Amino acid sequence: MQKRIIECVPNFSEGRNMEVIRQITDAIEAVKGVKLLDVDPGEATNRTVVTFVGEPDAVADAAVASIKRATELIDMRLHKGAHPRMGACDVCPLIPVSGITMEECSELARALAKRVADELGVPTYCYESAAFKPERRNLAVCREGEYEALPDKMANPERQPDFGVRPFDEGIARTGATAVGARDFLVAVNYNLNTTSTRRANAIAFDVREKGRPMREGNPIVGKIVKNDKGEPVMIPGTLKDCKAIGWFIEEYGIAQVSMNMTNLAVTPLHVAFDEVCRAADARGVRVTGTEIVGLIPKKALVDAGRHFLHKQHRSTGLPERELVRIAIETMGLSNLKEFKPEEKVVEYILEAEEQKNAKKLVDMTCADFAEETASESPAPGGGSISAYMGALAAALGTMVANLSSHKAGWDDHWEYFSDWAEKGMAVMNELLALVDEDTAAFNRIMDVFGMPKGTDEEKAARAVAMEAATLYASQVPLRTMKAAYRAFDVVRAMAEEGNPNSVSDAGVGALAARSAVMGACLNVKINAAGLKDREAAEALVAEANAIQVQAQQAEREILAIVESKINK
Repeated sequence: MQKRIIECVPNFSEGRNMEVIRQITDAIEAVKGVKLLDVDPGEATNRTVVTFVGEPDAVADAAVASIKRATELIDMRLHKGAHPRMGACDVCPLIPVSGITMEECSELARALAKRVADELGVPTYCYESAAFKPERRNLAVCREGEYEALPDKMANPERQPDFGVRPFDEGIARTGATAVGARDFLVAVNYNLNTTSTRRANAIAFDVREKGRPMREGNPIVGKIVKNDKGEPVMIPGTLKDCKAIGWFIEEYGIAQVSMNMTNLAVTPLHVAFDEVCRAADARGVRVTGTEIVGLIPKKALVDAGRHFLHKQHRSTGLPERELVRIAIETMGLSNLKEFKPEEKVVEYILEAEEQKNAKKLVDMTCADFAEETASESPAPGGGSISAYMGALAAALGTMVANLSSHKAGWDDHWEYFSDWAEKGMAVMNELLALVDEDTAAFNRIMDVFGMPKGTDEEKAARAVAMEAATLYASQVPLRTMKAAYRAFDVVRAMAEEGNPNSVSDAGVGALAARSAVMGACLNVKINAAGLKDREAAEALVAEANAIQVQAQQAEREILAIVESKINK
């Protein structure tokens, strides 16, 4: 299962007192499960933009903790700055990064807004995708009149906040109000051009940006701008939705760039924008020589780009994510001006690096280290993790045959068929790799119950409930392994039947590994289910596991028969 990750970018009304800023960010870093990515104070604006990421619950806790600290340290009655503001924490947007939809993020933002109002006494408005009222999607509507307008807004039913409605008082005078919202991830990207001409860079930017360029009479460059009945310029739209762009010259590099803000990657993905800027540049005799990502980017944007560029080459897209990211980096020239380091620029990789500092995953070990860890006196990792890993290897072998088949000489017309199978194999492999560590986590969950107090009747009852839940979970995880490993048969069967005949033995080994994974995980289902007090649930788990095991044994026999027949030809 893909980890749910969101980004939070609160803006605090303090950009000059570094001690105050430090105390606010300390409150964020004190919350387990979040990673502080950036702190950007501005003296003239008297405002600091903070960026952190993590799983939803942890991010919400960190947001509340930081807003609480800000309201304790910042007195809005004394605040002056160049940027519009209405509270100690002026805005707090949540941004979906991976494993979570915008709709889910909007609900989280509304729940966060309610917490801030209920727990901290700060009135909150919900904006952008979290808005309750259509007009409040626009932050400017929520913040109209800024801090100074709050006494009137708190008394006006049409302008009151969504949460924390009360007469303007001493508390609001100090904290101001906050806007909590949900919005898409904003990617800032610059396209490097083989020209020094800002005018040509601007022309390309106007060709592609959604706003486009003003319509002109006669000469499209110097002609009089056409206006509508309201006196506003009539615009010729550009080709890319949800993209803002402008051309400029970068003296440091001695080149012109098209600088673009992409506000909705679901509508216009990074690779689509890259291809379109290349097309528009080429039409004007200019070439894109590279791309520069400013700030961070979600992994999905690069993975999707890698798949897109491989698809254009008629190559299999069923490759590991790191390889797809590498393809994207090379194709778009992300290291053209300076080295693009995914571990420093990709949100998910930054979080993974942080997690690895605290807990080493089994799947991050070398083969030798994994084997030695299994052979040690510790009871985990055990048969459940090994079964999941065998299943992952089965899917990996099927994927390998699919990838080899996709570019076999003379098979060019079938590349997409094999690419689709490779992608399915990769999905099964990744699911099983996650289960390698989850099986060990399930075992540790049972061990944790043994550490619970059991003196009083209440403690004994709580311990019994926790043990039943942990045992059920420890039975369900290997059942998930069985189901995932069984899906590996689909891949190895297709490759045994249709794949590169030189690799048919690899498909056979994949079938053997998948069968072993299913049967091994079945043993774990049975031994863990035996500890359940709920015998009806235990019997249902074992019955389902036995059925899958029988199907796996039959699938193995059928696939091995295909393999043997091809080897013996």
